[in-house]
Amino acid sequence: MERTAGVSGVGAADRALTRPARRGWAALAAVLFLVAVGVLAVQSVRPPAARSADAPAAEFSAGRAFTHVQTIAAGPHVAGSVANDAVREHLLTTLRGLGLAPEVQDTVTTQGARLSASDGGVGMARVRNVIATLPGTASTGRVFLVAHYDSAQTGPGANDDAAGVAAILETARVLTAGPRLRNDVVFVLTDAEEACLCGAQAFVEQHPLAMDGGVVLNLEARGSSGPAIMFETSTANAALVGAFADVPEPVGTSFAVEVYRLLPNNTDFTAFRERGFTGLNTAYIDGAAVYHTPVDTPESMNRDTLQQHGVNLLALAQDLGGRDLPALRSAGDATYFPVPGALVHYSSSWIWPLAGAALVAVLGCAWLARRRGLLSVPRLLGAFGLTLIPVLTVPALSQLLWITLKFIRPGYAELPIDPYRPWWYRLAIVALTAAVVCAWYALLRRRLGPAALAVAGLAWLAVLGLVLAALAPGGSYLGAVPALTGGVAGIAAVLLRGRGLLSAAAVTLGAAGGVVILLPTMVMFFPAMGMNLAAAGAFFAVLLALTLLPVIDLLHPEAGGQRGLTALSARRRGLLPTLAATVAMVVFAAVGLAVDRFDADHPVPTHLMYALDADTQQARWLSESRTPSEWTGDYVGTEHTTVTDTLPAFGAEGLLSGPAEPAALPAPELTKTADSSAGDRRTVTLKLTPKRPVRLVTLHVGAAAEVSAATVGGRPLADGRTGGGTWGFGFVFHAPPADGLEVTLTVPVGAPLKLRAMDASDGLAALPGFRPRPADVGVVGSHSSEMLAVAKTYTF
Repeated sequence: MERTAGVSGVGAADRALTRPARRGWAALAAVLFLVAVGVLAVQSVRPPAARSADAPAAEFSAGRAFTHVQTIAAGPHVAGSVANDAVREHLLTTLRGLGLAPEVQDTVTTQGARLSASDGGVGMARVRNVIATLPGTASTGRVFLVAHYDSAQTGPGANDDAAGVAAILETARVLTAGPRLRNDVVFVLTDAEEACLCGAQAFVEQHPLAMDGGVVLNLEARGSSGPAIMFETSTANAALVGAFADVPEPVGTSFAVEVYRLLPNNTDFTAFRERGFTGLNTAYIDGAAVYHTPVDTPESMNRDTLQQHGVNLLALAQDLGGRDLPALRSAGDATYFPVPGALVHYSSSWIWPLAGAALVAVLGCAWLARRRGLLSVPRLLGAFGLTLIPVLTVPALSQLLWITLKFIRPGYAELPIDPYRPWWYRLAIVALTAAVVCAWYALLRRRLGPAALAVAGLAWLAVLGLVLAALAPGGSYLGAVPALTGGVAGIAAVLLRGRGLLSAAAVTLGAAGGVVILLPTMVMFFPAMGMNLAAAGAFFAVLLALTLLPVIDLLHPEAGGQRGLTALSARRRGLLPTLAATVAMVVFAAVGLAVDRFDADHPVPTHLMYALDADTQQARWLSESRTPSEWTGDYVGTEHTTVTDTLPAFGAEGLLSGPAEPAALPAPELTKTADSSAGDRRTVTLKLTPKRPVRLVTLHVGAAAEVSAATVGGRPLADGRTGGGTWGFGFVFHAPPADGLEVTLTVPVGAPLKLRAMDASDGLAALPGFRPRPADVGVVGSHSSEMLAVAKTYTF
């Protein structure tokens, strides 16, 4: 007969949710089943195999798309460069060859309002977007397929974003060769995304095709491999998410939408979303060490990822091309996440009911377990409080592990997201999680009981579901669904406790719910946050471990209840899994250090710039590095200083600095072409002309002359205020015309008009005193890497 009152006299094994007679067989079956479920869960977020270039013409082929990648990413092609002109010509030729009539939108624009308040001033650019329309038979609106064709100045941009452009070109080939769609499909290949997102901004603000809105599908990349994740949507996305769920290889999570809203990141999708377009934003993010670097080459690309990028785009374009587009704006958002073979999605109206049901299920499990004598209220409350130990400790120790690895290998400090081969380090964090959870479980199992610890773990998941329902609704499922499946399984296990393997099967099925939900999330969030935020992936690892506690108890060396064991020897046996996991963690970290060495194909990143003050003919080397590497240390010191007084475009960030030999470089020329006054306002027209090939020009006005109106390149600027200090108004203009840029400023009459002009090109190799990098030393993927700036002051 089951005990119904206190539990003080009951052994730990008698206080588990399940106690099968054949514990060994039950444990083996549970492990095999969960491993199979885990493999399927991970497979749900893996890209499909790439199709070769001889795939059927009606299908998307990564092999065919890759030929475009090779052409586009033959070298760096920053906006305004000759190389970018060649890429644009390839796009035009390809689209014309498909029977389309592409146009070039050649215009000047500014960044969107949310992006303009930088210390360096407002961003502007001359952009040349490539646009082509495939007319529909009876269009209800427009479907826009968007990617940017420019690259950062530091790399050829094979992944970011030649992959997206190539996927659109291959999709265009299939669509133009197939039956005509109902709706117009517009191919928008934007310029100057890397500079200031200005191409997309110019399209949505100025192009007639954008005036009526529509559905936008944007493709991006921040890595070289992994799944293509649909990570951002417009609001009221339920119908669009339903369409995405029907594509061949859907991967996405509504929690990513919630996280992305908190990050200071933007893509071309931002401009469309803020103008009221509906749409989806997709990117792949693993292999982020190549991001914006010289090794972002076609060879670095995982073609399976390219296949997923494109096959989903084609399916969406065909689906949306036949729909009534105005009906896609639904009443609410959807929660969505991957499971083996599908993308689950449901209305946001289910978020609170599911979170509430999860809490009820866990409380029901706790009540029933107490009735059956498996736990007491004090033990459950104690377990609930002490569960915070692994929840907080694992992320903290994971971050400490990465700090230690950076101490051992200092070059890691310059990697903004992840090392080149991060998988061994991710496995080390999983092993660290196992070590901490197993130690915590072994130390508390006898005192509090397995049932109390298992229910407490589920209770924290239920609480997480409720908290996220309030603060980040798209992520509530991460706690609610595992808590619900675990709570229901716990109830079944307690009711079936006298029936051996059936009870074990119940807790195993409950744990499988956690594996299906949390394992893919962990796999996606390790690369999303990177090792620099290792705590993020570790947090999901510890949540997964909490859902597995009933199964962990089946494997626990103490759980067999062998006679003759003292409490001390039992605890020692219970710590064996901790020892094994700790050894595994050390081994994985050591293998990672052995495998992920810097070499010519995986160089250590370094950052260096050169700035010449034409007023004084003094030059200096500058670096954004946190700590100088051995190579960078030959150029700069170890103290960070600000340079806003002489280089206001660089903002207030501290830079490492060192003396440099002045180079014979011409300064940008600033001439006055008109000057007039009306009342207390003075209007001055200037011509800013670079005297050498440059990527950008900047102009900043002394703070003593408050600029009340400004026009740059024919475009009015609503607000060009900078972060203060010596300089007030300012702008950064990318891809400036070689014959100069017209600037009109309105300032108070009598105010001294002091201006600081700067231009910047890329490449340091020809500078005096520069020594080529060794083969294993590379370039950081920063928009200021390898910049060569010349600045001069003018007064009018």
